[in-house]
Amino acid sequence: MDLIKAIIIAIIEGLTEYLPVSSTAHMIFTSSIFGIQEDEFVKMFQVSIQFGAILAVVFLYWKKFLDFKNLNFYFKLAVAIIPALILGYLLDDKIEAVLGDPVPIAIVLIIGGVFLLFIDKIFTVHTIDDEKEISFKKALIIGFYQCLAMMPGTSRSAASIIGGMQQKLTRKAAAEFSFFLAVPTMLAVCVYSVFVKTWNHNGVEQKGYEMLMQGDNLMLFVVGNVVAFVVAVIAIKFFIGVLTKYGFKPWGWYRIVVGIVLLVYFTQFK
Repeated sequence: MDLIKAIIIAIIEGLTEYLPVSSTAHMIFTSSIFGIQEDEFVKMFQVSIQFGAILAVVFLYWKKFLDFKNLNFYFKLAVAIIPALILGYLLDDKIEAVLGDPVPIAIVLIIGGVFLLFIDKIFTVHTIDDEKEISFKKALIIGFYQCLAMMPGTSRSAASIIGGMQQKLTRKAAAEFSFFLAVPTMLAVCVYSVFVKTWNHNGVEQKGYEMLMQGDNLMLFVVGNVVAFVVAVIAIKFFIGVLTKYGFKPWGWYRIVVGIVLLVYFTQFK
């Protein structure tokens, strides 16, 4: 993978990580369309550049993350991330197996899009508009909803936002809590992928950080994270505006159209 392709993947990650459209699906499809070989480094790269997207949330909401007087904020995130940590570890191999087949991912994009068309009518009661009003029980339930995104194509953002709305959060509050929850969730995934997980790279078992030390990999990693950070900052601001004004319908139609296009592409032309 060269620098241009790494930047393209990083742009896709930054654009889609916090939108309810599945960043994983978009990166897989982008890699296929641009002919990026899905080797172990590319898979690790797609996960590790989420670190840049994490920093975008911390940058935009730094007052929230640095408010050490509000310890309940950190405790809620700790509670909410527990389901993902446990199920993610147990299902890691099964999730990776699904990533190799783009057809079911395209189908999930379409199904999720149909659901988003009606979500605003399904969840109509919104009594919580601030993170401080979210109880630990509600945080845990939202954490379980987030686990639905372990099926590639679902979207971590969409799953956790839907969970928030089901728990009577307003659209804006649900989206922001989804952003907050993404920080420890994706940080755990990044640390696991780079420092814990063993990858079979060119027939050799290696940790992620060992792959980063080879060739231009470290440079690609740094550039990818910087690009993902900048693009994610823009995408988050854009998403909040669209979500507040129009709801989920635009994202539902987007998922349906993209899902159909990709389903046709991978079944007829690949």
